[in-house]
This record gives sequence, C-alpha cells and structure tokens, in this order.
Amino acid sequence: MKIIITTKNLDLTPSLNVLVNQKVEKLRKFINVLKEKLPEKGKSLAEVFVEIEKVSKHHKKGDVFKTEIIIVLPGKKLVSEFKKYKSRSAELVRKEQKRAENKL
Repeated sequence: MKIIITTKNLDLTPSLNVLVNQKVEKLRKFINVLKEKLPEKGKSLAEVFVEIEKVSKHHKKGDVFKTEIIIVLPGKKLVSEFKKYKSRSAELVRKEQKRAENKL
C-alpha cells in the first residue's frame, strides 16, 4: 500500500505525517478485504492519497481543516472527505471511510 500525503496552506510536520500514517495504516485490513473481492486476486497495488488543507485563514475562532482520502484499487476508487474546526480531522475521515466501504 502506497501512501501519498499532500497539504495545502499548511506545512506537513513530522508529527502530522506520523499521525496520518498511523490512521491510514488502520485502513490496511479493509483494503485487504476489498482486494479479496477483486477479480485478479493478489494483484492489488493500493494507493492512498491523503490531502489535508487549511481552508481559510480568516476565521475568528480557530482554523477550518479539510481532509480528503482517496483509496485507489484496480477497478475501484473510494473517496472520503471531511471538514472540521481542528487539525486532527483525519481520525473522523477514517470513520467516514468505513461508512463508504460498508456501502460497497
């Protein structure tokens, strides 16, 4: 599983990088389940794109962050997006991602 992290309007600090990798790593078991359902078993080259964006610089009470996760598998693409008034929105995106996977 390849994890690609990008940021907009904020720096990718080592602590943020570690947090995102920990949260995305928890998705590995779900990606393995999806891999089993693919017609070409064992040939999954999963890519996970994580984009964290500081949406606005002019809020009076805290910052607004948007986190988007895109999981690309052969023949499947799962997208989850979440906006929150705190920087650890990756945790909440994981919950949204689980809901999206349950719909498959």
